[in-house]
Amino acid sequence: MMKYLALGDSYTIGEQVDAALNFPNQLVKLSTSNPNPVVLDKLIAVTGWTTDELAIAIEKERPSFDYDLVTLLIGVNNQYRGRSMDEYAWQFYSLLCQSILFVNAEPQNVIVLSIPDWGLTPFNTERDKDLTSKEIDAFNAINKKTTLELGCRYIDITRSTRIHAEDLSFLAEDRLHYSGKEYRLWAEKINSLIR
Repeated sequence: MMKYLALGDSYTIGEQVDAALNFPNQLVKLSTSNPNPVVLDKLIAVTGWTTDELAIAIEKERPSFDYDLVTLLIGVNNQYRGRSMDEYAWQFYSLLCQSILFVNAEPQNVIVLSIPDWGLTPFNTERDKDLTSKEIDAFNAINKKTTLELGCRYIDITRSTRIHAEDLSFLAEDRLHYSGKEYRLWAEKINSLIR
């Protein structure tokens, strides 16, 4: 059994969908046929969180250091709120270092997911879509570089969210967050990696 800690924001909890359909819980279900099935022990995520807000929550929750798997997906709200990339870089680095400690200093057991491109969804009627995509690419360049430098694993989910950005079957009711159909694709990628 793989003891699993999921860290993030609305895309980790699965805003507007049943909890069973978020990607951590779909990963658990997909992994039942694995030699080492995944068990979701703790999920620390709230809609709207930025990197610093996640860090405060982790400090309060105090996860143990005996996890077999950690996923980290954070940064969309930093971009959305216009926070600086320099701030994101050092706060993300700190979160990733903590994540590595939670898996007993085994960085390959930490999986970072890229930031989805919310800007292309029908929800976005006010901001420049191309500019938003460029900003998300810049934030993702930071988290990818840091992830690989620290020896963790990286999964690109941004491409999928761009492909399905206007397909309502892949979106939740608010047309900003995603449906279980999109989250399943993420869970499949993670499951393939851990298997």
